[in-house]
Amino acid sequence: MTKKILLSVFILPAVMAFAQQYGGMWIPTELNEKEMKDLGMKISAKDIFNTQKPSIKDAVVQFNGGCTAEIISPKGLLLTNHHCGYGQIQAHSTVQNDLLSNGFWAKNPDGELPNPGVKVDFIVDIKEVTDFILEGTDNLVEPELAKKINKNIEVYKNSQKIESYQSIIVKSMYYGNKFYAFTTETYKDIRLVGAPPQSIGKFGSDTDNWVWPRHTGDFSMFRIYAGKDNKPAEYSKDNIPYVPKHYLPVSIKDKAENDFTFVFGFPGKTTEYLPAVAVEKIMKDIDPARIAVREVALKTLDEKMRTDSETRIKYASKYASVANYWKKWIGEVEGLKKSNAVEKKVMYEGSLVAKNHEIKTTLDQLNKLYNDQAPYALNNAYYTEVVKNAETLKLAGDYYDYIASVESGKMEEKELTKLKSKVTSFYKDYSAELDAKVTAKLLALYVNKTAPQFLPAGFSKYKDENQNIPMIEEMSKNSIVTGRSQVNGAALTGDIEKAFSNQDKLIKTLKKDPVYQLYASMKETYMKTADPQFTSLQGKIDDLQKKFMAQQMATDKDRKFFPDANSTLRVTYGKVKGSTPRDAVSYGYQTHLAGVMEKYIPGDYEFDVPKKLIDLYNKKDYGNYKDKTGDVPVGFTATNHTTGGNSGSPALDANGNLVGLNFDRQWEGTMSDINYDPRFSRNIMVDTKYILFIIEKFADSKWLIDEMKVVK
Repeated sequence: MTKKILLSVFILPAVMAFAQQYGGMWIPTELNEKEMKDLGMKISAKDIFNTQKPSIKDAVVQFNGGCTAEIISPKGLLLTNHHCGYGQIQAHSTVQNDLLSNGFWAKNPDGELPNPGVKVDFIVDIKEVTDFILEGTDNLVEPELAKKINKNIEVYKNSQKIESYQSIIVKSMYYGNKFYAFTTETYKDIRLVGAPPQSIGKFGSDTDNWVWPRHTGDFSMFRIYAGKDNKPAEYSKDNIPYVPKHYLPVSIKDKAENDFTFVFGFPGKTTEYLPAVAVEKIMKDIDPARIAVREVALKTLDEKMRTDSETRIKYASKYASVANYWKKWIGEVEGLKKSNAVEKKVMYEGSLVAKNHEIKTTLDQLNKLYNDQAPYALNNAYYTEVVKNAETLKLAGDYYDYIASVESGKMEEKELTKLKSKVTSFYKDYSAELDAKVTAKLLALYVNKTAPQFLPAGFSKYKDENQNIPMIEEMSKNSIVTGRSQVNGAALTGDIEKAFSNQDKLIKTLKKDPVYQLYASMKETYMKTADPQFTSLQGKIDDLQKKFMAQQMATDKDRKFFPDANSTLRVTYGKVKGSTPRDAVSYGYQTHLAGVMEKYIPGDYEFDVPKKLIDLYNKKDYGNYKDKTGDVPVGFTATNHTTGGNSGSPALDANGNLVGLNFDRQWEGTMSDINYDPRFSRNIMVDTKYILFIIEKFADSKWLIDEMKVVK
């Protein structure tokens, strides 16, 4: 009976005709064009990616190294998520002029706000360069193999002729079995054009994050500026709006279930080809550890943010960042269980072994290595999350690295300048008093969840968070790391140049600093008792994973493989679709403005609604943006296989028109990073009708819509 159940789970995706069996994040030069057309695509692969003439790829950029954005006008108008532009909106906000709460809309190009340091990257070309990069590596093993590959990469990059504003990035695919070169073009003058208030752009906030049905207007608008030759240039008042090779027409046609859609963007990281044992460790050990740490940090921050506006603004972006993956990991664990991911992997591995018995040896070795690594991997998860989410320890880590660099003679002036800039920026949004509480609570969790052999001597004194709070607060008060004590006559939070003026004195003072010493004891114990073992075993796992990947590709001739996401440009596709994630629970594919009003809670920080939006709803003043129901569509779901980094990606229809803006996944399907399952995996998009409705009717910014090509 058990075998029959497992088999039905394993083969189920193959009979789900509306989506790929394995999902897919396809390199745009290697699209699965036949399946895309079978599902309804009307354009060709060359319309999506072409180096000989303008194509859709010329309208898609990586936004500031993380999210995706797309060009939607001939004047370089850029659309991305509200949460992708959140840091820039926050940077322009003050208590007196709170753009997060009030929103921002430039009334003309002169009102657009510059964002120093923000950049966008176009992909100019993609080439497979495997033979070149792996030349001369046949008989090499680590570390000589990595050295030779790196040398070959540098030789390749130096052999290519590019412009000063271009770069070549060579990326490993399929765990080192293939290599691709990406030629990029970077623009550095990016200005904020518009953003709805967070009561629209972040509606539902943390409660609705990763959840469907969703009613969030998660979008913001920027513009790319260029020199007068239309080429990249540093910020200047004399720069002009960038004229793109291609921009996306914006469709406001109604959607229907099973409409073809595809998403074009820069997905961050997936691990679809891991063995069953690795998936089991993630599900049972690693994710639960990460969740536990972030839960403590978030609860402590939330208590303060709800009662203090200054803290709310200061910590808004950071809180959202921490909460994002906390909730994602919770959904991932549930999704892995629900989709029977481990059992499915075991059966797939059995089918591979039946065709190629050599794979059994590889899997046996992987099983042993993962089990040997387990205690070190768990400590790694707790340690890295604690020192990342206790900001006081994170700061101490920066100064620890600074001292190590100085004492080894590796601290160059430019690195010192970068450090000063980094910590100055960090202190701007840091509360030493609040983080003392976070640190105290996280230390208690760390002590209680960590095996004694991984703890510094005497660390058991931090077992009780209530006793920790006054202890850590006292440390914080007497620390230069926190900026509450001075060195060289200045606080690091104030005159940083003065604080760094006498380097010897600064280093001596840091070494005696109570917060620094606390971090140092944790770091040095971790580096002695866990990191070498974890890293050594991971290196062996990586070597075998490369072999396992090659064996999968050579053995399973019926499967069309795509490389795991690694922040490079990819296409994923599927169909507009609702879902049935649980027994007797069925979700439609579309939400509407009426649903926003159903969730509305006056004064609530997550579900408040601007008065003007309520008035527009009550008057039914929807313009061209209502659908056949008579309401304005807000969001929709489809079977596209997306992940982090796809935030802000354009969702396109069968003809390549923009129909939505990707911003999330459905909670029940967040395990798709590891195990795509078409029953549960849904990406969530803002409907273009809602975006244009907010711009025109709510923001009175029709001048922006007049720039666009709107398909009605």
